[in-house]
Amino acid sequence: MRTTSNGTKKFTTKRSLAALAMAALVATPLAACSSSDSAGSDSSSSSAPAPKPVAAIDALQGETTAIKLDQGFVDALTALKLTPGTVGTAKLEDGSLIFPITGGNVTVFKPGEVSPYVIGQIQHEGSGLSLTAGGTKVELTNFNVDPGASRVYGDVSVNGKVAASSVFLFQLDGRTLEPLKTEGNTAILEGTKVEISEDAAPLLNDTFKTDAVKPGLLVGIAKITVDTQSK
Repeated sequence: MRTTSNGTKKFTTKRSLAALAMAALVATPLAACSSSDSAGSDSSSSSAPAPKPVAAIDALQGETTAIKLDQGFVDALTALKLTPGTVGTAKLEDGSLIFPITGGNVTVFKPGEVSPYVIGQIQHEGSGLSLTAGGTKVELTNFNVDPGASRVYGDVSVNGKVAASSVFLFQLDGRTLEPLKTEGNTAILEGTKVEISEDAAPLLNDTFKTDAVKPGLLVGIAKITVDTQSK
């Protein structure tokens, strides 16, 4: 359908970017969605039309994803004598890690039509989190949010040397997600829990010679802010 007014254009842009924000932070595991419907529809799948997305952003542009650090995580770092820091364009302000969104793409379908119904990636290239203890510095960088799997992947380096690439670093849990908020030309979604993944925990334990980092450790609460005027 052709857009016929500026008001409709603004609505479409805002709806698409709101869908993007949802895609980034909706983290009740989408992989848990039942696949029984698709298993039982093989006979009709060849004639059924392909589902159409309700929103799609082919070339994503920021603003930021921020994580308000949980006090329990901060206390755990203190107990382990780990000092958190930032890498590249990331910032640590008022207890929150802030990572600029640098690219990616998101497509959102109607729930139940496709599983998972949110697919794509949200990239944060050139920024990250560092953890330092003594002469060991670990950097977790280039975060890539996979909304379909409710996972965050990234690269890991130890003392400047690449240790692993595209590692499953954080699990997302969106059951505490708050409703979408708008402020001026921005859309904001806040409330998703960011937790240490089952892959990152043993990696950090091995590096820092400890067993205190557990899978599911709450890192903090995520907040994503997007510009509703972006194209």
